[in-house]
Amino acid sequence: MKDISRKRRMKNMLICAIIILFALIFRVGWIQFVSGGELQTLAYEQQTLDRKINPKRGTIYDRNSNELAVSSTVYTITINPTNIKDENKEKVARAISNIFDLDYETILKRVKKRSSIETVARKQEKEVVDKLSNWMIENNIDTGINIDEDTKRYYPYNTLASHIIGFCGSDNQGLGGIEAKYDEVLQGTKGRITRIKDAAGGEVDGTIEKYTDAIDGNSLVTTIDMTVQSIAEKYLEDACIDNKCTDGGNVIIADPTTGDILAMATYPAYNLNSPYKINKEDLQQIWDSMSDKEKSESLQVMWRNKAIADTYEPGSTFKLVTTSAALEEGITSTDNEGEFSCTGSITIAGTRIKCWRYYRPHGSQSLRQALMNSCNPIFIGLGQKIGVDTYYNYLNKFGFLGKTGIDLPGEAKGIFLDKEKVGPVELATISFGQRFEVTPIQMISMVSTIANNGERMKLRLVKQIINNQTQEVEEITPENTGRVISEKTAKDVLSMMGSVVGEGTGKNAKVAGYNVGGKTGTSEDGVNTNKYVTSFIGVAPISNPKITILITLYNPTGEGGHQGGEWVILTTLLF
Repeated sequence: MKDISRKRRMKNMLICAIIILFALIFRVGWIQFVSGGELQTLAYEQQTLDRKINPKRGTIYDRNSNELAVSSTVYTITINPTNIKDENKEKVARAISNIFDLDYETILKRVKKRSSIETVARKQEKEVVDKLSNWMIENNIDTGINIDEDTKRYYPYNTLASHIIGFCGSDNQGLGGIEAKYDEVLQGTKGRITRIKDAAGGEVDGTIEKYTDAIDGNSLVTTIDMTVQSIAEKYLEDACIDNKCTDGGNVIIADPTTGDILAMATYPAYNLNSPYKINKEDLQQIWDSMSDKEKSESLQVMWRNKAIADTYEPGSTFKLVTTSAALEEGITSTDNEGEFSCTGSITIAGTRIKCWRYYRPHGSQSLRQALMNSCNPIFIGLGQKIGVDTYYNYLNKFGFLGKTGIDLPGEAKGIFLDKEKVGPVELATISFGQRFEVTPIQMISMVSTIANNGERMKLRLVKQIINNQTQEVEEITPENTGRVISEKTAKDVLSMMGSVVGEGTGKNAKVAGYNVGGKTGTSEDGVNTNKYVTSFIGVAPISNPKITILITLYNPTGEGGHQGGEWVILTTLLF
């Protein structure tokens, strides 16, 4: 019996041993083949100190090499908690919190963490960091605290061209404007500092710190002229304040021969060096009581570039499109005296549409006189003769049915009815610039096409990319997207625009010594809103255009009213 019992115990022990052996084999296999990669990564992280080095973003220049955005050297402070002796942890936390004005308890928690690296202070200036360096020397602490070079974006002119340039986030990533659009070009490549340590966090004999240089980003030369931009912003601000424009305004100035944007101003601007500070006094007073959602929405509105992202009804400035199409199609000519007659209104498909001066009709007119008087019925009649298909063909060629392709993020496109849904009344309202919406950037593209002898240039904001390693310059060639109207038609339209300024509704845009052409516009901002948009679109000089301009003021509520012709005095200051 004893032998049987002994054999049974031995058998059971053998079975248990085999089970344990197979369990161990399974576990080893699981660790080796299933969890091996993850564990190897964890071991590497535990035994390796890896600190990133931010490169300097490339500089953004205006067309005359003035710096609009630069990167300066600052410092980021990190700690290796496992490398700080227990008896020094509170002392280190106290010093860091005092020097950088941080919460002591928060820093102490980070110092006591069992992690390889913790960031405690970013973007610190040299004079502050020197205080930490001196403290470390005085207290004989040479491990566990790292001072690494970093970069900080700085905008020398604060608010200048804020909606064009954009700004950067805490990790030097571009947020908005050129900073975002050209982020990959500007940002460069991060460097790193790597050092091997043992499991206890100590130095490993025979190892050295490996340093990989950061590669600075490339620089950009924009088409912006800082002087023109400054003037545009100054007088736009004056106009918006003087005329109580509740929804702000914008100005775009371009070179029609290249598509270069010389200035693009939006009011109100914001400070690029403090982009999270709201720019409206009424909101500043209640900022602390606003919800996070309300704050975020208000900031998005502040950062929004109305010149490319917002649409509006252009009003009578759009009559330049109808004029161009009618001349190009041979429907009319510029100076056929008495060709048209304004009786104060016109009836289209049973709908009576008034002229703005219905109470005193313009009477007999040529096309030139109709444009000078901004007479709605004449352009409605021309629209009917042009027809929907042909009119939409010109809308497409002028770029209104798509985006201009301007090198900024967030561009919108025009809002038009589908061609199939356009009836006689809809075509009538389109012909004099109402009941559809376009962006300001589309309008400056249109008038620049006319000014460039009928050829459309793609608008642009960046003209050169400078390689910061080799200093080689990559030229971005102006892009001609094709002919829209003939040279003769373009010159005829320019001639009539000159008459609008010389004798018509745009007389306030006269500039001594310059032959200026233009067209005024007024439209409702939406249906039954009691808000208006007033605008002026201009060219100078008429004989050989070098400058095109669009001024748009949103809901002017001042004593001067909202008629477009009242505001074009701004153009005098800009030209």
